[in-house]
Amino acid sequence: MTKTESFRPQLSPLMVEDLVRTALLEDLGRAGDITTYATIGPKKTARMTINGRDPGVVAGLVLAETAFRLIDPSVRFEALVADGDRVSPGQPLARVEGSARAVLSAERVALNFLMHLSGVASYTACFSDAIAHTKARVTCTRKTLPGLRAVEKYAVRLGGGSNHRYGLDDAILIKDNHIAVCGGVAEAIHAARAYAGHLVKIEVEVDSLHQMREALDAGPDVILLDNMTPDTLFEAVEMNRQHHAMAPEIYASGRNRTILEASGNVTLQTVRTIAETGVDFISTSKITMAAPTMDIGLDSVLV
Repeated sequence: MTKTESFRPQLSPLMVEDLVRTALLEDLGRAGDITTYATIGPKKTARMTINGRDPGVVAGLVLAETAFRLIDPSVRFEALVADGDRVSPGQPLARVEGSARAVLSAERVALNFLMHLSGVASYTACFSDAIAHTKARVTCTRKTLPGLRAVEKYAVRLGGGSNHRYGLDDAILIKDNHIAVCGGVAEAIHAARAYAGHLVKIEVEVDSLHQMREALDAGPDVILLDNMTPDTLFEAVEMNRQHHAMAPEIYASGRNRTILEASGNVTLQTVRTIAETGVDFISTSKITMAAPTMDIGLDSVLV
């Protein structure tokens, strides 16, 4: 199994329904879809196909299906591909059949989720493909659209990426401001270790090899190498190797080795060079905050 092959992630149906319901309420407003009500009779039916117009990785089919179901449970939604599949331009993604009013009223919410999340998955795949020859994995950050973090992180995984922490409560990440206020790298790590439960990972951000040496001595689980040049990243990887070589009885299997994460100035043009330094993870907000949407439309209306 390669680093991009794994069981595909799942979304909680309860979370999906709440998210889609909120989006539908936002779109339908106080009076509903007055355009459709005014122009389409209540007994009119429609059969439509959701088509991808760009190449990429599909994500969000379950949200699209939920949008149609919440408007009218009798609408039939048939997925023709699965979330995580790579598709070609013009490839049908799903068929929708039922009340024309329901299909048209749910269309925009369904497509908005599909277009955005497929865009995130597809852009992540571009980064993941670029470093597939290395051990590194691209990972997302907490820079996500408010309210969409869980589904954006879901899309990142479908694109072959990895998830960083979901929020402030599931891991400790000591950043530069924490270090400045606390009084130093080692002080911050020791304080975090004393506070955290045994299942909570501790990561610390460093911006120099001097800080990294302090961090290694204090023993965090992960060190984030912030805005370092490729040459400095190479040095950091070697420093990490040498540090653990001095304690082979602890680090023999590599399971307890300090994980190295690189961040800063990560683009499709730089990610390969960063990965080839030997780091374990490369974090970037671009895969969520700068991903272009995939062009997807509801086409082929047959009444």
